Amino acid sequence: MDTQAHWAQIYETKSPDETSWYESHLQTSLDWISDAATDHSASIIDVGGGESTLIDDLLVRGYSALTVLDLAGAAIKKSQDRLERAAKSVNWIVGDVTTIAFPVNTYNIWHDRAVFHFLTNPEQRLAYIRQTTSALKIGGQVVMATFGPQGPQKCSGLDTNRYDAESLSREMGPRFRLIRSSTVLHHTPKGTTQQFLYCQFSFSPPQKGITP
Repeated sequence: MDTQAHWAQIYETKSPDETSWYESHLQTSLDWISDAATDHSASIIDVGGGESTLIDDLLVRGYSALTVLDLAGAAIKKSQDRLERAAKSVNWIVGDVTTIAFPVNTYNIWHDRAVFHFLTNPEQRLAYIRQTTSALKIGGQVVMATFGPQGPQKCSGLDTNRYDAESLSREMGPRFRLIRSSTVLHHTPKGTTQQFLYCQFSFSPPQKGITP
């Protein structure tokens, strides 16, 4: 399957509130990012941010170094249109998180809601972790939300992985120290619920004998 074409078709044919992952405000993400980044000049990337309103809320809170990455250009275009002039203050990137050339040692905060759980191939997950390791500053934080242990096994026609805090920590590897975790019930626009797992990790320097 052409994953990029798959997501492009979804965003080109559906309004935001027709997608299962839609929330008018990502309150948990916003609160955790705000806790992790008390300096409003912190460099923050929202991976898979597409048409999410998280970037709107971060701008309102005064954050000024914001990047949004999404595989679907149509999703980014919707956010740019919604934000109007404010969109010019955001760095927008269309690309695949596992292959795109990120700037090295750049981000203080790496946020991902509902991207990582679509990476069902181990090689994809390893590539994702390599990208995160390269792009984050030492001491940076990852705020990640995946489907939890009771979450869906499929979403938007694609298989997904489900995680608890222990299994997600194993995937992230030894350089990512788990700070906290929580399960959250997401209420979809159609009235169903999905269990999400939120985890926050701190990124540490490589240790002797451990491959970065």
